[in-house]
Amino acid sequence: MMPAALERAVALRPGIRGKPQIGTVLQVLVRDNNIEQALKVLKKRMQREGIFREMKQRKAYEKPSERRVREAAEAVRRTRKAARKKAQREGLIAAPKRTLKPRTGPGAGAPPR
Repeated sequence: MMPAALERAVALRPGIRGKPQIGTVLQVLVRDNNIEQALKVLKKRMQREGIFREMKQRKAYEKPSERRVREAAEAVRRTRKAARKKAQREGLIAAPKRTLKPRTGPGAGAPPR
């Protein structure tokens, strides 16, 4: 059973310009009765869609002035991130070093020697 807030959140999905679009349902297929895996996939999709963030914001009323300030700050953050990514692609700044995570679980292969 899904909590009521989660069921409502599944029906909310960002549409045009980040506005919630009612009626679009997030669907996850359950394979081989593996509910845990389906929930994991659902949570990942909800995270990617920004539903958890939206639920947190909707817990309390946000004044229109606070909303404008928050949205302006988000726009600045997005612009800076896009500029940083562009500079990395063009080689103007070094990309962050990626650390390799050890693979675990089934199909991870033989352990390193």
